[in-house]
Amino acid sequence: MTDIPLLSLTIFLPLLGALVILLIKEDENSLSNIKKVALWTSIGVFLLSLFIWLQFDSKNAGYQFVEKVKWFNDFNFYYHIGIDGISLFMVILSTFLTPLCILASWESIKKRVKEYMLAFLFLETVMIGMFVSVDVLLFYIFFEAVLIPMYLIIGIWGGERRIYASFKFFLYTLLGSVLMLIAIVVIYQLTDSMSIAELQGNFFPRNIQLYLWLAFFASFAVKIPMWPFHTWLPDAHVEAPTAGSVILAGVLLKMGGYGFIRFSLGMFPEASEYFSPLIMILSIIAVIYTSLVALAQTDIKKLIAYSSVAHMGLVTIGIFVVNSQGLEGAMVQMISHGVVSGALFLCVGVIYDRMHTRDINFYGGLVNRMPIYATVFMIFMLGSVGLPGTSGFVGEFLVIIGAFKYSSIVVIGAASGIVLSAVYMLYLYKRIIFGVIENEKLNEILDLNLREKTILIPLAIAVIIIGILPNIFIEPMRLPIELIISNYELANAK
Repeated sequence: MTDIPLLSLTIFLPLLGALVILLIKEDENSLSNIKKVALWTSIGVFLLSLFIWLQFDSKNAGYQFVEKVKWFNDFNFYYHIGIDGISLFMVILSTFLTPLCILASWESIKKRVKEYMLAFLFLETVMIGMFVSVDVLLFYIFFEAVLIPMYLIIGIWGGERRIYASFKFFLYTLLGSVLMLIAIVVIYQLTDSMSIAELQGNFFPRNIQLYLWLAFFASFAVKIPMWPFHTWLPDAHVEAPTAGSVILAGVLLKMGGYGFIRFSLGMFPEASEYFSPLIMILSIIAVIYTSLVALAQTDIKKLIAYSSVAHMGLVTIGIFVVNSQGLEGAMVQMISHGVVSGALFLCVGVIYDRMHTRDINFYGGLVNRMPIYATVFMIFMLGSVGLPGTSGFVGEFLVIIGAFKYSSIVVIGAASGIVLSAVYMLYLYKRIIFGVIENEKLNEILDLNLREKTILIPLAIAVIIIGILPNIFIEPMRLPIELIISNYELANAK
């Protein structure tokens, strides 16, 4: 299979589906055909990514399925793609969530359906392309291209304040990325290379590393997002359509974490060691402060949005303790958060489509009318809390172990956030699901239909599988993580 460009097929198959959608003529049957083409295309991409996983060699620390073609003769710019254990599950997470998002939009998106499906398929292409890029410039192009479809999804199909939220999202992320572009130009001037694989290690003098690290930090900190660069996220989540919130929380936030591992640790190890106390302070503030803010929310979506900032604070702690447990924990936490937070936003979408409100006080006693919904919601809530046997536990436990090796103060901060997450998620679940129905409008609410079960049950299964069989996911990423740690320790041993 080495002669078949599997990664390129995975990247560009969504664009092929988008081309087919463009050719569909507008008539009474076109909406159904457009949705079906988008869905089957995204399912095909997911199956292709699973095939790549099956063919992946976990004993190889380097990039696999590599494709390399020169862009410009006068510059060392390449269409250079490959996949390792760190990027593998980011790709699978993207391809897993996309068809579920398209299914979730089946009934709720009623205007400009063609353009909506085109935006989602283009978004899938650029997400996958970013995670498999081995050329820094190619990474940057895909990294920035993600902004375009997400901006449109929020700005066109979002809520009442969608224009404000989309502009805030766009400006925050773009401003940080301008500094990253300047840093990329500096890297090329210093090394005459754009290869991520070649630049892994300690290639830059320490004083230059500090400036380059800060430039990349400006972009990744906004994307993940870290406190205090997080203020765009609650607005974006609240105004985005359900599927937009799912892909934003499930994949786009992981771009920052992936960037920290690939660039900050991989290329600027001395600077990462220098700035790690700053990261720990910001992360602990994020974990505790945003958990308390989440506890005060009355909008379900906004509560889950703030919980995302807290959970990603644990990810940045795991990354910058720079040991195997911390980094493996951060990776598993990103995968888990992608599944769990995406599922929670889908659960919010289920009741919003029925009642057209996200006010927590409106609900109560849903278990009496929606027992299946209450069951799957419970699985995702417990996954968010980190109950043993769920995906959330594995990542949080490994991050705590890694943090113990770094600092007891960091452990206390991280553990405080985990306790607070149990408080606000259990409190949310109690208010929405348990008790008696006091709102008469809820007496006629219906349980999950077949389409909604098709969306939520695979996510619930994923939460359990990651929790019970974590080594399936940890094993492929172990060697690439060890390589990053060994380069980091070698650079800082001087």
